[in-house]
Amino acid sequence: MIATVLVEHRWLTTTALVLLVVLGPAVGYWLTDRPRLAGAAALLSLVPVAALTLVPTSRDLAVGCAVEWATPSLGAVEPMANLVLFVPPALFLGVALRRPIAVLVGASAVSASIELAQAFLTGLGRSCSTNDWLSNTLGAALGAGLAVAALWLRSYVNRRRESSDRAMLGSRV
Repeated sequence: MIATVLVEHRWLTTTALVLLVVLGPAVGYWLTDRPRLAGAAALLSLVPVAALTLVPTSRDLAVGCAVEWATPSLGAVEPMANLVLFVPPALFLGVALRRPIAVLVGASAVSASIELAQAFLTGLGRSCSTNDWLSNTLGAALGAGLAVAALWLRSYVNRRRESSDRAMLGSRV
């Protein structure tokens, strides 16, 4: 069902990507002082990941995994959807833990685990593909990058505030 909607409205994944890139650093910045909320947002953003990758379908597939390597492009619906799917969890968890690189590595491992599950749990009716892992990992890299931007922005604002506070204290003396 979701694939049909995305095919009929190809602009949705591109719009979601643009919104994530534009709003991600600001939302991440706001969440830097709220790590519990960032963690809760990360958990909530994993619900679509689980639903879209592990909920069984009515298809019956053989064991195996398609080995193919292509980077996502704006017109390619499924690779872009796989990319967009992993941006929010990586962003939110990167901000919550303040460890975006570790989150990127973990997200890539989670994606690989999902693909392995899809390959061997044929009852799921899900297709395993190295392209899905690549797109998910690229999305996690983007999310981690947005988390880095948010954390840098928080650090920059804090440094400016401290500098301003010191200047004000110095002028009072």
